[in-house]
Amino acid sequence: MRTPEFWNETPGFVAGLLAPVGAAIDAAGRVRRAFAHPYRASLPVICVGNLVVGGAGKTPVVLSLVDMLRQMGVSPHIVMRGYGGRLAGPVRIDPAVHDAAAVGDEALLAAAQAPTWIARDRAAGVRAAAEAGAAAVLLDDGFQNPGIAKDLALLVVDAAYGFGNGRLLPAGPLRERIEAGLARANAIVLLDGDATPPGLAGAACPILRATLAPVNGERLAGERVVAFAGIGRPEKFFATLRRLGAELAAERAFPDHHRFSDAEITALRAAAQRERALLVTTAKDAARLRPQARAGIDVLDVRIEWRDRPALDALLARVLEASGAAIG
Repeated sequence: MRTPEFWNETPGFVAGLLAPVGAAIDAAGRVRRAFAHPYRASLPVICVGNLVVGGAGKTPVVLSLVDMLRQMGVSPHIVMRGYGGRLAGPVRIDPAVHDAAAVGDEALLAAAQAPTWIARDRAAGVRAAAEAGAAAVLLDDGFQNPGIAKDLALLVVDAAYGFGNGRLLPAGPLRERIEAGLARANAIVLLDGDATPPGLAGAACPILRATLAPVNGERLAGERVVAFAGIGRPEKFFATLRRLGAELAAERAFPDHHRFSDAEITALRAAAQRERALLVTTAKDAARLRPQARAGIDVLDVRIEWRDRPALDALLARVLEASGAAIG
């Protein structure tokens, strides 16, 4: 879906009209959590989630945690739903066999870094990872899923976007009420900003600050580019290119998880040729392209740079020690 503009604005007529629907959905979610019997895994489960739909930066945080856990001597597996893919799982992803249509774009990106499972039933995915030898599980999304107990729950928040208009789906981008989500979080990961969004003012848990940094982004400084993206917030990608010093000859925004047709890629290539520009996209979008369609398209990847790394190290160590996971 494409993010509605009114989600980013002060609540108005449309948001007010949809507010009762959001309240009903939220009430159903609260009842579901109240009566849930979460599965308790035999290994530590670290969940990285958010309170809004799309574009918060969960998967880069998960991939950074993979590296941190490995440095502690712990071998993690990743479990995610596989949004946009047709397989229900649990399935361990083989990048040589599976494509984005089967398992989703984020799962393909994750599988390039660590053993990754897609499972609509998160508990089944965690069990499969444990049986395959995982020492810990990183749950990419699933914060609102009450079917599995979390040993550490991190909420990712984009500092610039915050919580949009502060309304619940479909009146706004919130998956649940802010105060309810914060009450279940062990820490907030606040990305790309020094200011604290108003909704976090009452957070009782630690706030860990980090930045989504482009990988080798300096290569685009002074380059004329045609940029395209089908992610939660394409404008954030375009703004990143401008900060790097790229000249945007054109920008094309598509819905999140958009599957590009051959005709669309042909049109994008033609636009880049007309503008005498480089065609650039995100790693997540590139994962949805057929191999032959990727040729000649520059991919800007990102990584997490932590400003509060010692605090996060301490959180992870406590969780691993409490679960009895072998460290080192």
